[in-house]
Amino acid sequence: MKKLLLATVASAALAGAASAEEIKLGVLVGFTGPLESIAPDMDAAVKMAAKEATDSGLLLDGSTVTTITADTGCVDANLSVASAERLITADNVDGIVGGMCSGETSAALLNVAVPNGMVMISPSATSPGLSTVEDKGLFFRTAPSDARQGQVMADILKDRGINSVAVTYTNNDYGKGLADSFQQAFEANGGSVTINAAHEDGKGDYSAEVGALAAAGGEVLVVAGYVDQGGAGIVNGSLDTGAFDTFMFPDGMVSEALETNFAAKTEGSFGQHPGNDSEGGARFSELGKAAGFNPTNAFAPESYDAAALILLAMQAAGSTDPQVYKEKIMEVANAPGELILPGELAKAFQILKDGGDVDFVGASAVELIGPGESAGNYREIEMKDGKMTTVGFR
Repeated sequence: MKKLLLATVASAALAGAASAEEIKLGVLVGFTGPLESIAPDMDAAVKMAAKEATDSGLLLDGSTVTTITADTGCVDANLSVASAERLITADNVDGIVGGMCSGETSAALLNVAVPNGMVMISPSATSPGLSTVEDKGLFFRTAPSDARQGQVMADILKDRGINSVAVTYTNNDYGKGLADSFQQAFEANGGSVTINAAHEDGKGDYSAEVGALAAAGGEVLVVAGYVDQGGAGIVNGSLDTGAFDTFMFPDGMVSEALETNFAAKTEGSFGQHPGNDSEGGARFSELGKAAGFNPTNAFAPESYDAAALILLAMQAAGSTDPQVYKEKIMEVANAPGELILPGELAKAFQILKDGGDVDFVGASAVELIGPGESAGNYREIEMKDGKMTTVGFR
């Protein structure tokens, strides 16, 4: 029986590699919603990987790669499910980069991707709950879990000598998961959380929430929210009332919009988002600027890497069938193999075609662990002289 199964997989691989085809990648992210300011750069990064693969002429005997976008609203589970259904059943995509936010990613994965046997690699969904979801080996993340981010946040605060904080979080899977992970890590480090309170997105007035946070007190306000939504409302309300003037900004807050809207108003505030100072990160930055988008915007590197991993796995498997190439994703992402950086997909395709191994490092220093998620590297930022500056990596 085992030999027959192996023969079937081999036949599928050979069939996939028999001739060139048009490979379709779905891009399932929040082009509207609370993180819409970072979606265009995420999409552009996927397109850059797709063009690089097409231009190489080496992917599955000269196959081309096109991308098809679909909106999730970031926090709209119903929209995410409908968009995923359209990508799979109408557009006939061969893999999906996405979702973007944790709740809608879970909804699309469990209701659409898993039943249809479709691979999803999210560049930005970070809820710890996604680590244990029943995904049948179809779901991966190039962004680290917030279990890791919570510890990084606690360590940053400890290093800065901050012992007490108030926490506000957006009331969804992402916000609650991060807030809980952070509190556990911060208290284990000896810190004190004065209040850990949810806020709803889409409100015009956050005075009640800010009042409760101010009453609890704390040296810093941790805002585990969205920069284009309630997180911004909380920060503005805090500044207007003088409740807080120093903030910690986790990844959902870190983008160009944060610098534009708040850098000058929140001098000395700080935060973090996935990032690294690797050679791959520097090379991606150069390529992204040449391609006309902002490669340093949050989750753009992880988006390039998610698309690249799908395409490399297809080449390694000799198939565009998600049920076949899903088995190769961890293999091409990790050692052993020749290190592959952004801009080197052609080299990787040739190595795989010749029967060799690759270790895709990519733009975000990819290393997939456990249930197929990134081990995690973070860029630490601080507001200095009206700019959002990089002060270190963790």
